[in-house]
Amino acid sequence: MSYTEPQSTDPRTEPPGTVHRVETKSTAALLSEALNHVSGLVRKEVDLARAEMSRAVSRAAMGIALLVGAVILSLTALNVLAAAFVAWLAETGIGAGWSALIVGGVILVIAAILVKVGINRVKAVTNAPKRSAESIRRDAAAVKGAIND
Repeated sequence: MSYTEPQSTDPRTEPPGTVHRVETKSTAALLSEALNHVSGLVRKEVDLARAEMSRAVSRAAMGIALLVGAVILSLTALNVLAAAFVAWLAETGIGAGWSALIVGGVILVIAAILVKVGINRVKAVTNAPKRSAESIRRDAAAVKGAIND
């Protein structure tokens, strides 16, 4: 068994005229690498769009829940207002009828507020994937620019 000393890679210690091999990638390897980057980018954009849509669905669900709450409160308000009107007609004084009317009015105001907030939340969902679409446009422009260079 003999021991061989490892070869030095320092150019100052190599004999003159030594040729170093520079590794260059073939066109196919560069194209494959570019396609891998593009497919990774597309996967990330799809993930972003999926996350944005998930957020939009949850916001829409909250808006729908508020609208359902408003409908329930509106029905309750209509029942109370109807009872108040009946009580008011039965009594000509300021008794239980007026108090039921006040309660019904307050419930109706709360329902109106819930409807407004719910509708605003549902409207906010209509433009949900704007960031993804803009990001995809920028990426497509970057890829076109890289191909044209």
